[in-house]
Amino acid sequence: MAAAAHAAARRPFDLPPRPPRDADGRRCGLCVQDCVIGEGQRGFCGLREVRGGKLHHLAGPPDRGLLHWYRDPLPTNCVADWVCPGHHQRGKHNLAVFYAACTFDCLFCQNWHFREVDPRRAEKMTARQLADVANERTYCVCYFGGDPASQMAHALATSHLLAERGVVVCWETNGSAHPRLMDRAVDLALRTGGIVKFDLKALDDGLHRALTGASNRQTLENFARAAARFAERPDPPLVVASTLLVPGYVDPEEVGRIARFIAQFDPRIPYSLLAFAPQFYFHDLGFTSRRHAEEAEAAAREAGLVRVRVGNRHLLR
Repeated sequence: MAAAAHAAARRPFDLPPRPPRDADGRRCGLCVQDCVIGEGQRGFCGLREVRGGKLHHLAGPPDRGLLHWYRDPLPTNCVADWVCPGHHQRGKHNLAVFYAACTFDCLFCQNWHFREVDPRRAEKMTARQLADVANERTYCVCYFGGDPASQMAHALATSHLLAERGVVVCWETNGSAHPRLMDRAVDLALRTGGIVKFDLKALDDGLHRALTGASNRQTLENFARAAARFAERPDPPLVVASTLLVPGYVDPEEVGRIARFIAQFDPRIPYSLLAFAPQFYFHDLGFTSRRHAEEAEAAAREAGLVRVRVGNRHLLR
């Protein structure tokens, strides 16, 4: 049933119903989906295809990104705003980079409109072009989307250029990128004073697959690798976790399990619980209730975490 729901959600946007597994195809290997793409097929994220037996990126060379960006005045509604030095950088801004592709298929996606972007026709930006939009008031950059895991080569190339200019590098991600790439993202955040914000949607793999169309195996592995380095820079925190409180799916018990997973690495890792608003294929679901949020917060604290916050409180009902 879940697989059929994901296929139906992807069909209107001409996206593959599931990760391709063509026996004679070319392996992408850049994220948890590990697509093996046959001739004329596209990968799960919609950005890679095989033509003439070769793997091609529809946005062009890896240093070209399918994205849009904007200047977000600080302080801003960031998952980590409550523990981030950027909260105090009034007069400066965050360079918000919204990648128009994703490695997951969240049926409740809050930013699903990126699916309407045509990767063949839309304008792209090179890493240098994106880095050049930064100015003297650019305090930090944050990559989200969609998800930066779909275009990590571009995000990493841009980050190196921005780091040379003293810009703080942050990530907001589902954590599904190949561990080698995710390690490089963590290194850049650590070096520049940035934060890696992991969206831990569920600990149970079956629940995660039902909600997102993907395993959480690589997300948990990448989080563990990053969290093991938390003591290298606990303030500002190198790692922050978040979970969307989806009514009927992500209950306080599941939050408690996620929190225990986080706490085993360091109980000081900040954990943000986000209120849910009906979106996309979960448009008929209710908002997160105040009771749901309060019980989830209590469960996270009982699991041993000492920095827990409920975000988007204005959505609580």
